[in-house]
Amino acid sequence: MTALWSGGPAGPAEDRTATGHVCGPWRGRGRLVGRTAEMGRIAAALAAARSGRGGALFVTGEPGVGKTRLATAALAGAAAADMVTVRGRASTVGPPVPYRPLVEALLRLARAGLLPDPEELGGYGPVMARLLSATPGTADAPGAADAPGAADSPAAVHRAPSPLAVAETMLRLLAAVGRQRGCLLVLDDLHDADAGTLAVVEYLLDNIGHQPAVLLLVAGHTPRAAAELALRARQREAAETLELTPLTHPDVRLLVAAELGVAPGEVCPELLHRAVTGSAGIPFVVKELVHDHAGRPTHHGDRTPSVPSAVAGDVRRRAASLGPLGARFLGTAALFGRRFPLPVLEHAMGVDHTALSEVLRAALASSLITPDGPGTQWYAFRYPLAAEALLEDLGPGERARHARSAARALAHLHPGLPGAWRAHAARLREHAGETREAVRLYCEAARWATAGTTPEPDSQQSVQHAVQQAPEQALDLLTRAHRLLEPGTAAPELHATVLEMLLDAVARSARLDRLPAPPAVDQGIPAARRAGIHARLSAIATLSGRPAEALSHLDTARSLIPGRPADGHSALVDLAAAHAELGRPAPDRLHTAARLARRALDAARAGDEPDAACGALLLLGQLARHHDESAAAAHFERARAIALAHRLPVPRTAADVQLAITAAGHDERPTRLEQARQEARRRGLLPSAHEAGFALALERVRRCAFDEARDGITEGTAEASGLGLDRHLALFRLADAVRHAHQGRRAEMSGALERLEPLLDAAPGLRALSYGLARAFCSLLEERHDAAEQELARALAYDTENPATGDFGRHGIVVLLGVLAGRMGRRHCAGPADDRAGGTRWNRQFAGLAHAVLLGREGHREQATAAADEALEAAAPYPMARRLCLRLVARTAYEDGWGAPVEWLREAEEYFHAAGHHQVAAAGRALLRGMGASVRQRRTGTEQVPPHLRRSGITVREFEVARLVAERISNRDIAGRLHISPRTVEKHVASVLQKTGHPNRGAFASAARDLVPRVPA
Repeated sequence: MTALWSGGPAGPAEDRTATGHVCGPWRGRGRLVGRTAEMGRIAAALAAARSGRGGALFVTGEPGVGKTRLATAALAGAAAADMVTVRGRASTVGPPVPYRPLVEALLRLARAGLLPDPEELGGYGPVMARLLSATPGTADAPGAADAPGAADSPAAVHRAPSPLAVAETMLRLLAAVGRQRGCLLVLDDLHDADAGTLAVVEYLLDNIGHQPAVLLLVAGHTPRAAAELALRARQREAAETLELTPLTHPDVRLLVAAELGVAPGEVCPELLHRAVTGSAGIPFVVKELVHDHAGRPTHHGDRTPSVPSAVAGDVRRRAASLGPLGARFLGTAALFGRRFPLPVLEHAMGVDHTALSEVLRAALASSLITPDGPGTQWYAFRYPLAAEALLEDLGPGERARHARSAARALAHLHPGLPGAWRAHAARLREHAGETREAVRLYCEAARWATAGTTPEPDSQQSVQHAVQQAPEQALDLLTRAHRLLEPGTAAPELHATVLEMLLDAVARSARLDRLPAPPAVDQGIPAARRAGIHARLSAIATLSGRPAEALSHLDTARSLIPGRPADGHSALVDLAAAHAELGRPAPDRLHTAARLARRALDAARAGDEPDAACGALLLLGQLARHHDESAAAAHFERARAIALAHRLPVPRTAADVQLAITAAGHDERPTRLEQARQEARRRGLLPSAHEAGFALALERVRRCAFDEARDGITEGTAEASGLGLDRHLALFRLADAVRHAHQGRRAEMSGALERLEPLLDAAPGLRALSYGLARAFCSLLEERHDAAEQELARALAYDTENPATGDFGRHGIVVLLGVLAGRMGRRHCAGPADDRAGGTRWNRQFAGLAHAVLLGREGHREQATAAADEALEAAAPYPMARRLCLRLVARTAYEDGWGAPVEWLREAEEYFHAAGHHQVAAAGRALLRGMGASVRQRRTGTEQVPPHLRRSGITVREFEVARLVAERISNRDIAGRLHISPRTVEKHVASVLQKTGHPNRGAFASAARDLVPRVPA
């Protein structure tokens, strides 16, 4: 026996481990993800053990959550700290072995030459020898071998030592092997341990505190003795508990990247989506998905990849442990998908309630399913792949039988299949092989989801969450229906209905990856409906920035409805043609689009198609907004009223977005616009959400909320790019250029415009906006007025060639600069004064000051001042534009004797200097000097001068003197402190009094008490 521990003294750190390779058989790249807090607590316990203060930690959690992986990382951390590490694992494989994890740990220590001499264990050396001898038999009566001496008798050799003797032996052994640098003992899978091992563990928990060792005890949630032991240990504070929870979505991304050995941003989006949605954050499932993905050919088309074999095997083993009734229960539940209603299953299976309750409890204990909601009606598989694996195990006949039984039970319990029950019924009919009925139910369920009604009963979802998921749910339902319709297997009318609904869902959600192929002529779909389908495809092509494809679909649609009947199908064709017209470079494109939209509106009314009528009105409003806001708002309100009357949530939300965009030009804050954008996103209406996002980004830029604008632009750009929405991508890239322009960042602006250039063919009207909103404004901030004039002239020229649907400054900055240059007069200012495009708050600041300039030139000084005050009040939300206006009109105001040009220039100069726009600030100072006004020197420390004194022209040196005057210090003492002559002090004091308007230094000192530094109490 002595040979077992004759390996000699322990060597260096790498020889002090008795666990083999510390990372064990783990197949990953070695990075532990999402367990920072748990590893911190383990590290603290290890540090305490190295100081002689032992401790214990239970690691618990559901299967696959990473308990053993955490223990492996703990072993690696302990080994790196030169601690002795050893592990043992309980098992149910083979005949039962008393104290199996403890014996395994001892054998590992023996192989590593780390066992202490028997003498170090006192009288317990023979107990260790018996544990290391041939596999012990079954223990005799308790206490038969408790005493150390009893172990020496021949009869005791084949008798398993008592738990108490083994426990004391292990305690002394841990003290011996951990004497130098501490020891970590990991006991894994304790939920499978025998009663003797658990008794030893309980003894160790009570006595480990004074030993240089840490016990790391790994146990599952299974309601067995190990779980009860963990609970008791936690209650009496004998051990900490580390409850491992599933990984968050960001951690799943990190784990996938670590398994692949790539950066997180390089992870395949399809794999990441499947890992996030299919694993429920269980690391074991995530890793197997990655390994399965890496070992299989790339999946093509819409086919869902199969369940990884390791995951399927694990689910199969746990399901088999529940017996035949449990396997049938789970197989039937899997027909419903991730979630299933227990009452329907109970009715379908026709099983005794008591027996089914036992199966349910066992399934919950196995962590295959979990309650879904506060009641006992709904349950869910722990992760979706479990349901997929169970479904794959059902044979075709068995699946069809179970599905028909479940469908009958569902119809019996919920007559008429209200709400979301239709989707469940459709899925069951599909599994039963009843294709036509399944398709019909899928379409009805999709209509219900699109309507955005409340979630199904007893669901854990909130109403808000249900609304947010409704578009994606409708798209999934219709995609399933479309897959069932193979050519020639369904009636043409049904095929047309599914295609129409699916294309509408794709357009609403902008999920172009779900776009089906256009119908072939030989499928028998009526010509008029095929025309409507091609019109929908044309609208989607326009949305994605493919004008040639859009026109091709339009040509096909028009050829299918000769004579242009005034019905719903022709309304869709005209409406799609109107949208396509916006992507065609031509001077009359907006007029043509408006004519087509009006014709679509007439046809929609005649054909009683409220959805198409709403679409036409929304487009007419967008076309009218930038030359007649009142007419645009009327169109939007009519569309909203029709949507409300016919309970159409999609066009109602789109109308709310357009009304909010219109109102944003008048509101004090763009709160309504942000709310409309969020509502569109909640409903999954990305095109409307992107339109609101673009308008919101421009409003934020104008209000100098540059960080908020950047965040929204970044989000919109990534989303539009990922979905292939080139028109929306062009909008966000334009917004990014405008953001840089309003900060005077020409290089960044030019880069953004270069990225915009390839997209301008899909959105020809944006070129004029790029010159008016970005280039010209940047030139003004660089004090390059000639360049700005030229860029605005180019914007006007591009607008003539390809009219823009947005305002690039025609009714605002163009008018002001034109009036200042003498090129424009009264007739140019008449438009912006009314409630049309020039009536937006942004334009009123420019147009109002242009009006003031004209009044001043006409000698109406008081009216000019009043007009300027009104314009500057409109400019309040736009800090940069307001100061730019002040700088532009100050010279004219000074020459014509109206307004407060000196005060304006000081305000503008201070703002632009603080913002880093030094050219404009320098121009303001030059204008002030030309007006004979005092101009402070710009030197280091200007920011220390309070704003109200800076506006009065107080310089840095004058402020230094003023602070001492406020303390009522004499000129001689001030001169001594500042190392200047008394005469210079007198000049500075006189200048301060003159600029601030105080009669003497006493009055100034009384008024400037806040300048005196406060002495702490």
